Amino acid sequence: MMNLKTRIQDDMKTAMRARESDRLGAIRMLLAAIKQKEVDERMELDDAAIVAILDKMIKQRHDSISQFEAGGREDLAAKERLEITVLQPYLPQRLSGDALDLEIRAVMNEVGALAPQDLGKVMGPLKKRLAGRADMAVASARVKALLSLT
Repeated sequence: MMNLKTRIQDDMKTAMRARESDRLGAIRMLLAAIKQKEVDERMELDDAAIVAILDKMIKQRHDSISQFEAGGREDLAAKERLEITVLQPYLPQRLSGDALDLEIRAVMNEVGALAPQDLGKVMGPLKKRLAGRADMAVASARVKALLSLT
């Protein structure tokens, strides 16, 4: 199984050969972020760390899109959307609905969370467990809902 970093590097070479400048730019930006983190941490990043970088970059782009749209800059918003479509496929399959609830309930049982004030106890381990597999804002809302039912 090819690791994520190798897959991204291979995709960069493919984009270069195909002269896909927009795609190439987004992939190079991702590889630069990975390289920066590796230099800062003085270590080779694993797939989970790369997924965390991807999550952060995609979230930043969503934030930028809303800012650009508010400022009437549809051209810049479109560029950000394109970058999201390039970055998105590197994320693992997203959990939703029942699968997400199942993971949340498992963590709730592990940490013994019973009431809404236990939200913090659940979110820490849940964030590690779901890295890149779920939108944490959605997961947080589901945890709150499930804790208020117990």
